[in-house]
Amino acid sequence: MQGYFYRFCRDGTFDRINHVLVMQAREIAGREASPTAGVIDSQSVKTTEAGGPCGFDAGKKIKGRKRHIITDTIGHLVGAIVHHAGIQDRDGAPDVLKSVKSLYPWLRHVFADGGYAGPKLNGRLAKIGKWTIQIVKRSDTASGFELLPRRWVVERTFAWFGRCRRLAKDFEATVTSATAWLFLAHIRLLTRKITRNR
Repeated sequence: MQGYFYRFCRDGTFDRINHVLVMQAREIAGREASPTAGVIDSQSVKTTEAGGPCGFDAGKKIKGRKRHIITDTIGHLVGAIVHHAGIQDRDGAPDVLKSVKSLYPWLRHVFADGGYAGPKLNGRLAKIGKWTIQIVKRSDTASGFELLPRRWVVERTFAWFGRCRRLAKDFEATVTSATAWLFLAHIRLLTRKITRNR
């Protein structure tokens, strides 16, 4: 059984299952099957002694890996890449966007936080397709907690993942397996959601 799991991790089976379920869930919600806009963000998590790539996120003060995801505007996971935590958001973003280019050909507008700002990212994105990044910033006059438009959607997706004990830390020895568990958690969430709405 474990052999099948690792084979599915490598050949993209979980990505394709997730893709079909995302399109079904979007149609049930009254949206077009393929999204045209998404929200990108990352989450740094601690690793265990299992081994594999590991780095240090100086901003979050976490030694481990970074889960870099992109969701549609409803919060459905459309793409994910796991890499060591030392990679900055603007450097990891092109790989995430490139991974969803063929599955979601209409997704070309992305909402992001200030970590993705700057000409360096725009220059790299120009090489892989026509992408537009809209930075959603917190107001300078705001005090206390402020719900930021669009950006809260991807944070809610991370909260959904937080309900899975397997994702409390990164327990995996490989980033391929770590990415597969993100898709498995989302597949479970989508199957429940689709069943409830039908």
